Amino acid sequence: MSIQAYDIMKRGLGMTGKEMGDTFAEWNKGVLDSFLMEITRDILYFNDDDGTPLVEKILDSAGQKGTGKWTAINALDMGQPVTLIGEAVFARCLSSLKGERTRASQKLEGPKPNFTGNREEALKHLESALYASKIISYAQGFMLMQNVSSHNPEATPNSTSY
Repeated sequence: MSIQAYDIMKRGLGMTGKEMGDTFAEWNKGVLDSFLMEITRDILYFNDDDGTPLVEKILDSAGQKGTGKWTAINALDMGQPVTLIGEAVFARCLSSLKGERTRASQKLEGPKPNFTGNREEALKHLESALYASKIISYAQGFMLMQNVSSHNPEATPNSTSY
């Protein structure tokens, strides 16, 4: 969900890397405190040797390690909706289609956001959305673990018998 927050801040609110880094730093002091908030903040603050924010040079294409895919497949097998993880896996799959996305961007013009509202209020709503996604992710994960353990009471978090 952090990538979506970044996109809203960058393209929707027109924020700079430093402004976004400051926002993630502030969010990391509250309920969103996590390693993901820390590294996002650090990446947004970091400039390359030429002064350009490094995040602007990072290829927007992600690979798969398999953990999310494995979790989504397991959840489907168990009939358990882990929608947040499933959507994250699909977003990674979409990101890997860099060539197709580049060709499409040359033919399709997307909207040009022009935010005229209250930025601070929008950021508070965005923080709440991130917090809600964190709660949903944990809830779905715990539901999946509960479902798995009810089908296999001997399963432990370190077991590979799921």
